[in-house]
Amino acid sequence: MARWTGPLVAGALVAALTGYGAIAYAPDLLMATAIRRVAVGGFNRFAHSPLATAASRQIVRPSPDLAYSACPYDISRGSLLIHAVPVAAPYWSLSIFDSRTNAVFVRNGGQAGGKPFAVAITHAGRSVPTGYQRVDVAGDRGIALIRILVADRAAFPRLDAARRATVCELR
Repeated sequence: MARWTGPLVAGALVAALTGYGAIAYAPDLLMATAIRRVAVGGFNRFAHSPLATAASRQIVRPSPDLAYSACPYDISRGSLLIHAVPVAAPYWSLSIFDSRTNAVFVRNGGQAGGKPFAVAITHAGRSVPTGYQRVDVAGDRGIALIRILVADRAAFPRLDAARRATVCELR
């Protein structure tokens, strides 16, 4: 038994380190993949996707009842300012995810009272313009995601036009 103690301890140590590494780095790797997929058109601007179909797989299993708009951001050179305009739909939300997949900000149309609002995605120590809600994030990259419930597909052209009033820009 004594001659197996060393290999068993070494195996347990390798397993523990591998498990820790997977837990510690999986969120970064998953988010980097998601950012790369949605940033095809560039960073710091919204891309408005059509309604999902069975072939839509930019992000795993998109809902066919939701219209998605994504602003992949890179704040290495400044803060990202979002001018959000909630859409008159049964559900509208803006969610901001940091580089480790953490949802660092979420506001839906009901919470906003249907009124426009402004958010600044930034790092601690940077100043933000007056009137912007500060959202400090870990890392330089992430995704701001708008989801709109499209209860009636015939209403999609109107909702699609309205969602384009929300913009993001690097400052």
